[in-house]
Amino acid sequence: MNLIINAVQKYGNVQQVSKQPVQKPVSEQKPPVDTFVKNSENNIEADIFYVADIHGKMTNMERICSMSKNFDAMKSNGVKLKLASGDILLGSNPMTNKVASHFLNWIGVTANALGNHEMDATPDALASTISDAKYKLLAANVTVKADSPMAGKIQKSKIEEYNGQKFGIIGTAPSDALERVGTRESLHDFTIDDIDTTIKKVQEEVNNLKAQGINKIIVLSHIGKDMDKRLAQETEGIDIILGGHTHDLYKGVKNGDNLLYSKSGEPVLLTQIGKDGEFAGVLKTVFDKEGRLVKAQNNVMRSGLFSRTLPFKTAVESIIGKPEVLATIKSAPPAPKNRLISNNPHGNLIVDAMRHELGTDIAILNAGNIRGYFPEGEIDSRRINDVTPFEDKMMICEFSEKQIVDAIKVGAKSFEKSDFKPGILLVSGLEYTVTDKGQLLDLNYINKDGSKSKIDVNNPSETRKFTVACDDFFAYGGDNYMPVNPNPDYVIKKFDVDKNVYTANYIKNLPQPLEIKEDDRIEIVKG
Repeated sequence: MNLIINAVQKYGNVQQVSKQPVQKPVSEQKPPVDTFVKNSENNIEADIFYVADIHGKMTNMERICSMSKNFDAMKSNGVKLKLASGDILLGSNPMTNKVASHFLNWIGVTANALGNHEMDATPDALASTISDAKYKLLAANVTVKADSPMAGKIQKSKIEEYNGQKFGIIGTAPSDALERVGTRESLHDFTIDDIDTTIKKVQEEVNNLKAQGINKIIVLSHIGKDMDKRLAQETEGIDIILGGHTHDLYKGVKNGDNLLYSKSGEPVLLTQIGKDGEFAGVLKTVFDKEGRLVKAQNNVMRSGLFSRTLPFKTAVESIIGKPEVLATIKSAPPAPKNRLISNNPHGNLIVDAMRHELGTDIAILNAGNIRGYFPEGEIDSRRINDVTPFEDKMMICEFSEKQIVDAIKVGAKSFEKSDFKPGILLVSGLEYTVTDKGQLLDLNYINKDGSKSKIDVNNPSETRKFTVACDDFFAYGGDNYMPVNPNPDYVIKKFDVDKNVYTANYIKNLPQPLEIKEDDRIEIVKG
């Protein structure tokens, strides 16, 4: 069954859009009038296949390749575009990033925004990854050092022309990239503008495209939902913002939610497509002869409904090699509903592996690092990469009770936030109780013999210290769990190895078949 074609044919939410009166402020604008613009032979239809925030999830890339083929088979009376809004790559593993870049080539994406995870790798590594890219990397708000390997490889915009119709495509990178990639060397070559300057730069690029006679403008944005809304309402000339970064999901078209209005009262449609390649979108649009958006239909499809076909699996394995079967899982609980604020048994398996393989007192891992789960059945090395796709470098650090308590409290604050970021800390060798309001109530150290000793969460010691297995993202201050510091004095040893290597070795040596069980190492209670 062609799921994309059927979904588009049956989808009922076709939103008619119309110009808003410019004399009223945005906050007082009323919904568009419920009248249909008459079909005209001068109208331009454009179908857009869009993705974002795939985060190197190769199994979902394979499924999206199948979705893309179905999109290609879908009948269309106009233009077809394929675009990406950043964070397709992830981490510093060159093989993972090579697959991600090739994936964009395989499905025919012509432009991708510069996301924060495109900048996980060093500029030299990123330049190598995209050396054979058939797509353009876009960011109008980024300045690259002249002597960087990435100099000249990022454009502000590009022009797409199909059947005589021209579309201007502009990119944006996230202003908060420093928080999202820690203090990685990658950012040394890039300067990213703040949001106010970003809005100004995008408007300048819109004006440049308009001066060339281009009246249909799409922004590939990786600045997040709230900033996208500002961008839509504080500029003029933008028709569509294909967004990313905050992992929201817009289904359909809803006035005041993802259908907003520009400074001049023109409609601006926003999209967000979730995270980890769990969804891809097909946006069907109609423009009038002046390039104004007059109809829109936003179709969101779950990638899990599509198969990982042999040609695409083979293409991936031609880059990374065949996966190694590690073990069989007899039973496992489902993935938590919200991985950022849950005790996660799948993540606990990984953090236990970190502690065991490095022989430390404790192991700590940010919940946001976990992007999948371990199902029942055979488990291979690719599944581990799906569950923990970030290719960070492992470290052994020495932390005091106070440093550990402070870091856990940073994670606990995630309960207070609407997006639950940055997420709680998963632990091995510790157990703690936290309220759903973000208050840390209790913390115990669990020795390897099973004995416990309490850590006073209100007055933790600065002299009692533990060896801790963690990754460089955490140790250097990523997401501000620890103070941002590229050379902290608490690092004892560094390893040029990621946690997935340790996890694979750990799993292979566990009694077979495995049973992944819930435990109460992190207890969440009502506040």
